Amino acid sequence: MAARPELLAPPEIFYDESEARKYTSSSRIIDIQAKISERALELLALPDDGIPRLLLDIGCGSGLSGETLSENSHHWIGLDISQAMLNVALEREAEGDLLLGDMGQDILTMLAKGLFDREGLGFRPGVIDGAISISAVQWLCNADKSSHEPRLRLKAFFGSLYRCLARGARAVLQVYPQNNAQRDLIVSSAMRAGFAGGVVVDYPHSTKSRKEYLVLTCGPPSLGTAVPKAKGEDGQSCSDDDSSGNEDDRTVSVSDRHRPRKKQKLDKKIRGKEWVMRKKEQMRRRGVAVPPDTKYTARKRKARF
Repeated sequence: MAARPELLAPPEIFYDESEARKYTSSSRIIDIQAKISERALELLALPDDGIPRLLLDIGCGSGLSGETLSENSHHWIGLDISQAMLNVALEREAEGDLLLGDMGQDILTMLAKGLFDREGLGFRPGVIDGAISISAVQWLCNADKSSHEPRLRLKAFFGSLYRCLARGARAVLQVYPQNNAQRDLIVSSAMRAGFAGGVVVDYPHSTKSRKEYLVLTCGPPSLGTAVPKAKGEDGQSCSDDDSSGNEDDRTVSVSDRHRPRKKQKLDKKIRGKEWVMRKKEQMRRRGVAVPPDTKYTARKRKARF
């Protein structure tokens, strides 16, 4: 089994000129990217009114996923950290606006700076109608530099993504988490940022076809919003009854917004006379002057009213 690319090198180094061209010239990868992007767009559940939307493609790479957005008549902005990938996207004449940047930083600031430098326009929060990301977010779970801390990078990513999106808009992030802990880290970071949502798993019992999508709603989901259904082995939507078995293979439906509760501070341990005497003896051995022991040492004082 091939090693996961995020474990081999940082994305801007792994996807160099050679890897970027090899990736984009593979008919197999092009086909997979098209199918995943179509599914992400389906889960995005944009209104079917014929009006083009402004979408954000996070980790757009060479523009393969952006092609699907363009084919569906949407405008899009692509963000990627690999200059080589963006160069290939330019050569392929991708229709979206391309920005070089790290999604582990403030996306909104990068978008504003990129559009301001090019068009002289400011970029206000809440103007993106939806966002997709294909096989990118799990890269944030790796510390490629000494300054990288996965939790802080995920916090910055989801926080800025939340501010970018219009209220009620969705973000669909297709991810390849390495394990349950990594999956939980990504989902909990999204919930802390204010999103409502959960994971939708297509083909949960298939090794090759299994795909996980983190479907997020910016703010509380509106009434009547349909819960996305996962696809089963036959290509149709599968019910919760079909997702029994291994815990990894269960389909997680979209849930209401839930902010993890802050950990309650543990009550201080009761420190009696024995503990106080022992601590005083330790201090004496260190040469620290402490009050002499008396019958009042460690006496419990009465409460004052």
